[in-house]
Amino acid sequence: METTKNYRFSTIVTEIVMVLLGLLFLVPFYFLFVNSVKTFGDLLTNSAAWPEVFQWGNYANAWEKINFPSALMNSLIVTVVSNLLLVLISSMAAYRMVRSDTRFNRILFGMFIAAMVIPFQSIMIPLVTVTSNLGLIDSLGGLIICYLGFGAPMSVFLFHGFVKSVPLEIEEAARVDGSSVYGVFFRIVFPLMKPMYVTVIILNTLWIWNDYLLPSLILQSSNLRTIPIATFALFGQYTKQWDLALPALVLGIMPIIIFFLLMQKYIIQGITAGSVKG
Repeated sequence: METTKNYRFSTIVTEIVMVLLGLLFLVPFYFLFVNSVKTFGDLLTNSAAWPEVFQWGNYANAWEKINFPSALMNSLIVTVVSNLLLVLISSMAAYRMVRSDTRFNRILFGMFIAAMVIPFQSIMIPLVTVTSNLGLIDSLGGLIICYLGFGAPMSVFLFHGFVKSVPLEIEEAARVDGSSVYGVFFRIVFPLMKPMYVTVIILNTLWIWNDYLLPSLILQSSNLRTIPIATFALFGQYTKQWDLALPALVLGIMPIIIFFLLMQKYIIQGITAGSVKG
């Protein structure tokens, strides 16, 4: 009886602590929202107070100022196309490396792993030079190719671990039935990868959607701006339009928050499955 009481007490304490931690992590969202519906003066004088009058017009002004529909479409194109290419190419590469365990494939996989630890800042200048020489500067296609290169190492690493957990007997049975290598992959292996490719999509979406540095190096035209680049345009050398920047930030993070809430249940499942070694 005493053990049961102690267990209930510890459970209640744990739940209270988790609720408090959850509220703590929500504090930045509170400041972001309440200040996005204030006048510029109220925002500067008391940023923590609840707004007396909600200035919903801030959102309309920010929508027009940064041309939000165009920035949203650019971000969607870059994020969706980059994810599709990363999932397709990385999964096929990882599958080949695992199922064909040659010295060359082991070295190649080691190069992918090594690429994960290279700081992006150390290759910024060579990146701009190479993309400029290849004619990839100031184009969404060039930006997508860059994301494909930078996102492939982690994606291959995750898929590589997951493929090891796929039973080889299933593939052998499919080959006995007459399936080709591509048939085995796309009909048998790839559907089994669902937890992992959903995880890869989630992680890469969070990165690509919120990335500022790489688009700022590649994109120059105003009509090609992604949401982070368009939002940064509200911060000048002498003026910072916080009454427009904060609503723009809310508009920019809402799609990714909704996406993450809908897909988060696959994260732990995918990462746990990918940690299994054959």
